[in-house]
Amino acid sequence: MEANTTGTGRLPAAFLTPGSSSFMDFLSEHQPELLPGRRTLPPVQGVIEAPHGTTIVSVTFPGGVVLAGDRRATMGNVIAQRDIEKVFPADEYSAVGIAGTAGLAVEMVKLFQLELEHFEKVEGAQLSLEGKANRLSTMIRSNLGMAMQGLAVVPLFAGYDVDREKGRIFSYDVTGGRSEEQGFAATGSGSVFARGAMKKLFRDDLSEAEATTLVVQALYDAADDDSATGGPDVARRIYPIVTVITEDGYRRLTEDESSDIARSVLERRLEQPDGPRASLL
Repeated sequence: MEANTTGTGRLPAAFLTPGSSSFMDFLSEHQPELLPGRRTLPPVQGVIEAPHGTTIVSVTFPGGVVLAGDRRATMGNVIAQRDIEKVFPADEYSAVGIAGTAGLAVEMVKLFQLELEHFEKVEGAQLSLEGKANRLSTMIRSNLGMAMQGLAVVPLFAGYDVDREKGRIFSYDVTGGRSEEQGFAATGSGSVFARGAMKKLFRDDLSEAEATTLVVQALYDAADDDSATGGPDVARRIYPIVTVITEDGYRRLTEDESSDIARSVLERRLEQPDGPRASLL
């Protein structure tokens, strides 16, 4: 949104009037057409074909949480993109993984990042992790109209709760319904298979290294059974995005770190194609 300063050099009254600390509320009042869920779509026949992001997984460990995603976007039965970014930092202590309509999901994440930044600037303090999860729920609910037309966004939200001193995971449905997950969670087309893998391998005492390996194992299992989920692509050097959030904040594993984990998993799969047993990681 551009401020009209012609003639006076002053910001319009909308920018100077005290109001809510929510940037979404500000847009809803002054330029609602800029919100994704407020746009009017032309009449269409059937489901709209658009690139979709697929599988996102998350797992907690003592001291933090890991959020990861594969790199494939599909459009029907076609691979639309092999190296899409699906995991983004929301702020210093939280992150969002997107599944659903890719373009709309990325736009929603950017708006969510701005929402949290706006709140912090207005209030002089960060939202609690619970508050962030609630704000994201409201944004998803506002997109319900588009979701009913096939343009759904179903993210996974994870972060480090500085008050409770632990990692937490929140999952959502298309209506904005929010659930806190215990231990691990997955969303997207390969989530059933990823969740099965995590259920088999999860322990309460995982180390950070074991947790990052576990999510790559889960994404591998999802790709093994779900054609919309992309596994590690060694030839093109495309590996899952793996992020870790602890009391030190958000950190994305480097390409070398991700490739080392992926290559280790691939080598072990040569001996155990169906993955490690529950007693082994």
